[in-house]
Amino acid sequence: MAEQKLFAGAAVRRIRRSNGLTQTAMAEALAVSPSYLNLIERNQRPLTAAILLRLAERFDFDARSLTGATPGGGVEALRRRLADPLFADLNLDKLQLEDWIAAAPDAAEAFARAFDRLSGAGQRQEADAIAAVRAEIERWRNHFADLDAQAEALADELRLANADLYGAIAERLRVKHQLSIRILPVDVLPDRLKRLDLHARQLQLSELLDPASRTFAAASELANLEARAEIDGLVKGADFAERASERFYRRHLTSYFAAALMMPYARFLRACEGTGYDIELLQRRFGAGFEQVAHRLTTLQRVGARGLPFFMLRIDRAGQSSKRYAGASASPLVESDARCPLWRLHTAFDRPGHLVKDMVELEDSTRWFTIARTVQPQAGREGGIRAEFAVGLGIDAQLAAPLAAARGIDLSAGEATPIGLGCRACTRPDCPQRSAPPAGRVLVFNERERGLTPFVWAGE
Repeated sequence: MAEQKLFAGAAVRRIRRSNGLTQTAMAEALAVSPSYLNLIERNQRPLTAAILLRLAERFDFDARSLTGATPGGGVEALRRRLADPLFADLNLDKLQLEDWIAAAPDAAEAFARAFDRLSGAGQRQEADAIAAVRAEIERWRNHFADLDAQAEALADELRLANADLYGAIAERLRVKHQLSIRILPVDVLPDRLKRLDLHARQLQLSELLDPASRTFAAASELANLEARAEIDGLVKGADFAERASERFYRRHLTSYFAAALMMPYARFLRACEGTGYDIELLQRRFGAGFEQVAHRLTTLQRVGARGLPFFMLRIDRAGQSSKRYAGASASPLVESDARCPLWRLHTAFDRPGHLVKDMVELEDSTRWFTIARTVQPQAGREGGIRAEFAVGLGIDAQLAAPLAAARGIDLSAGEATPIGLGCRACTRPDCPQRSAPPAGRVLVFNERERGLTPFVWAGE
């Protein structure tokens, strides 16, 4: 609470109404004046630590839930929805949205739910399940403090037994859980990278996995065995409507624990700050892959020991994203389902294994420093299909100065690529790369002229 102010007026109002209290009655219970409580409910005063403690004591709720209780996900989440071209003619600023949430929190929440439902109409059930999981992950800002703490303690314990993490995990599985690890030829596991054979008490791993992936697979199994209670609690607390969402979320949390075991929080953050977040050095130091390190960078949000707020994307050559985490970045580049082809994230496929840097500027003049590199999750057999993705990391350019990758780059006024959030959401005129007009705009035609793009719209 000392690090940032907590404005949770809508949540306090819900607590009061659910208990059938007037503002006067609740103010008396919290030992504050009714006028002060009114200011809190209107988000004109933050919750102090003392009032938060009284709320928790008198009304029996988890204080951590306040941070996730803002209608519609809060001002920034509502702004992202209102960035849809459908609302392009409306001039809604941050102050108006704050007033809306304070004055009519249920209406703001209803709008958010309706927008999310309509914008996703026609999607497959699996996509809806993934969207629900993404929303839950972002609610936590992809930082699960209890899992991190448990993984860190376990990592310290394993280091005392064996400096080689993979060997230490294998020994722990064997001694404590009577589970051995066996590496099998691809002919034996032709279509699997991992299999748990409980009858033989074996964790069977494919020889296709590289050392980092083998360690991750072994750490994931240890998470299933030793962090089950914590993971079960998080899954239950998410209260998903679909079974598929629960499974996707459980998989994410298991992977989170495995990554935290390989890259323990305090040691990893020190290494990040000491190396300028040099990903290649971090890979070598922690025996991890590029994608594993990139994902871990989005999770560094421990209170009192925060890392830089990165976002991460993983796309294929068609531009489809299979992973995206906003973390604490609040970047619209993650939220958008479409991406601008001018963003050099896509050119990483032209230089496999090389780091591609880019400075981009959105239509609202915000600048983001991004890096990208191709990855191949696992080796393929000769003549077979080998998966390839581009993993991109990004950070607000104003915060990128500590990065080794950003040295020598003018982050504030240097050249930046002007991009949008996909053609349908972008209103930049005369873009030669444009493949579609912006949604919600009226097209105009002039047979006597031809611009850089065939699309011209009213108000341009």
